[in-house]
Amino acid sequence: MLRTILAAGALAVSMAAGAQPYPSKPVHILVAFPPGGPTDIIARLIGAKLGDSLGQPVVVENKVGASGNVATGEVAKSAPDGYTLLVHSSAYAVNPTLFANAGYDPAKDLLAVSVVASQANIVLVNSSFPARTLEELKSAMVKGKLAFASPGSGTTPHLTAVNLFHVHWKADATHIPFKGAGPAVAALLSGEPPIGVMAGSGPMSNIKSGKFRALAVSSANRLPQLPDVPTLKELGYPGMEDYTWVGLFAPAGTPADIAQKLNGAVLRAVHSEDLKQKLDGLAFEITAAPLRETADYVRSEVAKWAQVVRTTGAKAE
Repeated sequence: MLRTILAAGALAVSMAAGAQPYPSKPVHILVAFPPGGPTDIIARLIGAKLGDSLGQPVVVENKVGASGNVATGEVAKSAPDGYTLLVHSSAYAVNPTLFANAGYDPAKDLLAVSVVASQANIVLVNSSFPARTLEELKSAMVKGKLAFASPGSGTTPHLTAVNLFHVHWKADATHIPFKGAGPAVAALLSGEPPIGVMAGSGPMSNIKSGKFRALAVSSANRLPQLPDVPTLKELGYPGMEDYTWVGLFAPAGTPADIAQKLNGAVLRAVHSEDLKQKLDGLAFEITAAPLRETADYVRSEVAKWAQVVRTTGAKAE
């Protein structure tokens, strides 16, 4: 009898614990790239706001490897309870086609909570490099074998570069992938290599200080932060409106109410005045939308970048 009573009591306690509203403990965010780039910047800005909104600490950890596949695979295998999340770039949509085995299926293994913000990719050079225009860079590239940096294989800056340098220019240019924008910026500062393509926030301060020279942006319109830098379309490359976006993901099977709560928290965060100002200063465009629109957008990006990978023949390096 006593054993029955104790068992019933334990069950009641267990049920009560299971009924606790989400979140009832800290939330853990894995960031697919190292510090210094757009993914890490967004993760830390949003993480702080999510902590305030959810009433629980949000722990942000950089989990670097295989162009984001290490973090993505770990989150995909995590319990779908809203306590382990992923912040990844648009490489999330590229990698399933670029890699023979990315370790995840974007249609089955993860749920898109929010595409928080996006920014244009920038074609740039170390200020000591002689090219002052994109046409001068083209001339230098087709004459000799040069190298260019990107934040990593599978990032949209990588594919923007391959499309421009290899497909359009037919240049014999060597891709040097780094483990994120931070390391790529450091390499470009040293001039090894002196050419790069990166999303806006990583190199922006060095462009402003004159250490880097921006030659073109991949957005539909010129950036307010760089009004004198032409778009690729203006320079004769239509259809190259490429963006690096940063998204928040949860494991597939995460309950709808938890996904909705996280999505709502992100929407509130990006529309707070202080965060809007910070994102604008870093050349981010806010793109956060409701869950259904987010899912539709990510599906369209997976299809788009799969086609770009096939067209350019880009390889994971």
